[in-house]
Amino acid sequence: MKNILPTNVADGTLSLVKKLSRYKFIIFALLVVGVYSYIILTISTLSTAQPSAEQISEQSSPIKSAKIDPKIVLRLQQLQDNSVSVQALFNEARDNPFQEN
Repeated sequence: MKNILPTNVADGTLSLVKKLSRYKFIIFALLVVGVYSYIILTISTLSTAQPSAEQISEQSSPIKSAKIDPKIVLRLQQLQDNSVSVQALFNEARDNPFQEN
């Protein structure tokens, strides 16, 4: 393959690489510091960002309450009235709802 670069450019590139190889640790350290600085600045700007009015209204939409079918309520009351053990279970649950059985 034919070399398309002039010899002085190739020589200049090689001499530049040789000169920079002496400072490779400093270049690497500057690169790492630059990346960390960018990350810290990005985190700082994102952590102080305020939500827009549209985002606030979207999140504060009214919460839908659960609807209980009246037939189910009547059926549970009938079952409670028919069984003594179920009555005791309901009473215990009312007294201490966080008790594990």
